[in-house]
Amino acid sequence: MSDTQVHLSAVARSDFGKGAARRLRRTGLVPAVIYGHGTDPIHVALDGHDLTQALKKPRVVLAIDLDGAEHVVAPRDVQRDVVRQVLEHVDLVVIGRAEAKARAAVADAIAAAEVAAAEAGIDVSVAVEAIEAAVAAGEDPAAAAQAAIEEAAAHDQALSAAAAAAAEAAEGEAAEGEEMGAADAAAEAPADDA
Repeated sequence: MSDTQVHLSAVARSDFGKGAARRLRRTGLVPAVIYGHGTDPIHVALDGHDLTQALKKPRVVLAIDLDGAEHVVAPRDVQRDVVRQVLEHVDLVVIGRAEAKARAAVADAIAAAEVAAAEAGIDVSVAVEAIEAAVAAGEDPAAAAQAAIEEAAAHDQALSAAAAAAAEAAEGEAAEGEEMGAADAAAEAPADDA
């Protein structure tokens, strides 16, 4: 599997509420809940730094080690402090191996598209948005990546063509303005009587 799967260690927690969450965050831990697939919610605390780094990856899959048992999860809801942007709480949903592989395939496609777009001088965000839309529509991630690059290239070509047309129109208006100015100057000049 790709590097989208991150292994983290968790500790079970039994204290709940704002005060308990604040105490956890002061020690560098982030409260989290693991739920899904018909299991009871499991309240855990994760290392804040490691979790922050893991959440930077697109379509990340977390392998949470809790008392020797591994829970394969994906982030469902991430709550951050509005001002400081530090993690306050994370909801993690249990996923199966098939979904973990699908998330890894999409993440690999996004990474490949980002590299290809950067090399081609294309707007990376346009390529990523196109992949996300294609995958949401049920397309194969690799095919979606190729189509996204082509769509981003077409988008950039359209922008370049529009910019060239605008520059050409501006030059035409400037030249027309100069001609009009010359004609006005000629009309205002006194006529020579010979």
